[in-house]
Amino acid sequence: MIQGTTSDAGKTTLVAALCRLLARRGVRVAPFKPQNMALNSAVTIDGGEIGRAQALQAYACGIPAHTDLNPVLLKPSSDRASQVIIHGKAVRDLDARGYHRYKPQAMLAVLESYDRLRAGYQAVLVEGAGSPAEINLREGDIANMGFAERVDCPVILVADIDRGGVFAHLVGTVDVLAPSEQARIVGFVINRFRGDPALLEPGLRWLEARTGKPVLGVLPYLHGLFLDAEDALPSTAGSATPDALRIIAPAFGRISNATDMDALRLNEHVDFRFVGAGHAVPPADLIVLPGSKSVRADLQWLRQHGWDRAILRHLRYGGKLIGICGGLQILGRRIHDPLGLEGLAGSSDGLGLLDFETTLHPDKQLRVVQGQLLLGARAAVSGYEIHMGVTTGPALARATVQLDDGRLDGAMSEDGQIFASYLHGLFDRPEASRALLAWASPGHAAATGAVDLAQRRATDLERLTDAVEAHLDLDLLARWLPLGATPTASARP
Repeated sequence: MIQGTTSDAGKTTLVAALCRLLARRGVRVAPFKPQNMALNSAVTIDGGEIGRAQALQAYACGIPAHTDLNPVLLKPSSDRASQVIIHGKAVRDLDARGYHRYKPQAMLAVLESYDRLRAGYQAVLVEGAGSPAEINLREGDIANMGFAERVDCPVILVADIDRGGVFAHLVGTVDVLAPSEQARIVGFVINRFRGDPALLEPGLRWLEARTGKPVLGVLPYLHGLFLDAEDALPSTAGSATPDALRIIAPAFGRISNATDMDALRLNEHVDFRFVGAGHAVPPADLIVLPGSKSVRADLQWLRQHGWDRAILRHLRYGGKLIGICGGLQILGRRIHDPLGLEGLAGSSDGLGLLDFETTLHPDKQLRVVQGQLLLGARAAVSGYEIHMGVTTGPALARATVQLDDGRLDGAMSEDGQIFASYLHGLFDRPEASRALLAWASPGHAAATGAVDLAQRRATDLERLTDAVEAHLDLDLLARWLPLGATPTASARP
């Protein structure tokens, strides 16, 4: 099990790299995250929903993503409540106290999935959540040491040196754990190191003497590494050319599946940025309204921060607008939540830019889909649907996507300025990205520079795995992982 001293310490990337390292050596390996809290999710082969990071790790293993890899997923719908997803299906919405009472039942689901994985794979690499040092969450813990103790699993603790204070993070985390939990930690990994490793050596020796535990490796900072983000929005924009296509997206309070923008961020001919609360809406060629876990609340957020007026001004000056999933719903006339599935029951006026209405239903629609964009010369598109809304209205007669299962998806405005779709992953395939960017700005270089996101993911995963293989003590790791085999060329994608 890989646990971290903090969120974003490197748990997800280390598990992904170790998964790929084992898969290269012919080991049947699976990732596992008992409990995840994330708004970036993925649809699985068995028709469920898991954290997107576990889908990435499954790809690293060379196996299809399925719900056993992340049996408990929490999707925050407010600052106090989350949708609880068990084995891929939404079962209820609970606040923190309610979920604390529900944890014993959640643990049963966790153990069921873990037992199935142990029976089917030679190795299972478990990812913790947050930090095991969160004392207020220790009782009934199913995500970190509570799980490790229950299944008798050795733990590697990873810390991010780029944040500073790495030795305090590691020693402090160990010190607040119970003696049995301390004994379970078999070593440390220091992540994202820049500079001369020799300068770090005295600290490493002190850490080992202070804790009695080995440092398994120091991983270098890998500039420009792209892997699917578990939850957080990227903190920096990509490097864009001076004449780049300007694309912006509002950073809603409950933005979901923000990974839809990854192919835009990585396109050197696109100046993409998320615009958060308190920031003026800048001029842009294209505005993208992303997915949302609480559509009516995020619609209110848009109005509070002046986006409704900015969008109308943008359209008056000929700008283009895309709405994805929750963004599609916001573009319509009304959004109805009669059962209070995403907050207080009721209805809200949408932006009224497309003639349809959306009603939220308790049965979430989860599909992996393929099709073609209905933009001139048809371009292949693939992705997934995750939504509780059912949308109806005349605007849907001008669909934007023809799906391979025979359904039509989305809507285009009569003037051709607004494109809406339920499909996450619109920009992931280069041919679809080219078509959408050419629609947004005919003749712009951004269309020809479309990124092949699948190829970029594969390349960067191999780069990460090479770094882990070079900088971790594989002889020590072989005490707990089946690393004896040697990699073969055929194991690489």
